This record gives sequence, structure tokens and C-alpha cells, in this order.
Amino acid sequence: MRIVTGRLARAAAAACALALIPLTTAAPAASAAAYPALTQVHDPGHVTGTMHGRCYLRAGGKLPDPRCTPGSFDPAMTRARLCAPGYRTSTYRPPSSQTSWAKYHVVEPAYGQRNVPGELDHLVPLELGGSNDMTNFWVEAGKIPNPKDAVENHLHAMVCAGKISLRTAQLDIAHDWMTAP
Repeated sequence: MRIVTGRLARAAAAACALALIPLTTAAPAASAAAYPALTQVHDPGHVTGTMHGRCYLRAGGKLPDPRCTPGSFDPAMTRARLCAPGYRTSTYRPPSSQTSWAKYHVVEPAYGQRNVPGELDHLVPLELGGSNDMTNFWVEAGKIPNPKDAVENHLHAMVCAGKISLRTAQLDIAHDWMTAP
């Protein structure tokens, strides 16, 4: 009886251990409220902040390092302002002299890159109220326009149509633009 009991106990323990192993490697969908908070930075027309440490791209270079580029937004950029007729991001965008300097002298070195073809991208885009702070920059390698641009345009349209809140759109795109609605 002792042998059978021992075997049954081991089988039960193995079954319990298997129950703890996830059946899928996909991360559960998180609500925007579960994402880390974005930094608020009011910096129209100017690159601000700095980037420290060694940064690593994720998802084959399609996502930035959240330690270096967690995303940030300008609290003055409201849904009403972003969706107003005639609004253009050019009124908020810094001059190319500042963004080029940031790309080649701050962001690329932090990410271990050099002269990468692609754009210095706002993780939370200007059309969703993203800031010009270094916490919102990464070099998105590849052709321009890039696949993230379509997601930005779609989220902007959803915000302006009232289908998603501006804050949720900002959090979704900062968390993982590839899975944003």
C-alpha cells in the first residue's frame, strides 16, 4: 500500500505542477490602466531631457527599451486640441536641427546604433499628444513611412471619433504599438 500511495502522491504532485505551467506563451491582454504611467512633459517645439545607460531594442528592433523610452506626453495636448480642424503636428514638432542632433548624438549611442536608416520616432506620437522629451524617442529603423505610422493614424482617428480615450491610446501605443487597437 505504501508504494501505491507514494506513486499516487508523486502523480498528484506532478499534476499540480503541470497545472501551474501556462498553456500559452502569449502574455495576457492588459488594460491601459495596468501599464506604467507615462511622464508628463510640456515641451512644444523643443527636444528636452536626456537618455542614460545602455538601451536594447525588443521584438527584432520593432519596440524600444521601456527603461530608456517609456513614452511621455504633453498634458497641454488635449483631445479637443489634437482633433481641432486644421491642427498640424508641425506646430509642436521641434526643428530638424534638434531632432537630428538627438538621433545621432544621444539616442543612437544609447541604443548602440550608428547612422541607422530610419527616423527618430516619438513612441507616443505627436498626433496623440506625445512630448518631445528623450523619454519618448527611439530610432525606428527601416523605410519611411513605416508600419507604426498607420497605427498612429488609426488611433488618432479613434480618439477624435470618441471610440477610445486619448490617455488609453497613449498608453496602448507606448506599451506595444504592434498590439494597439
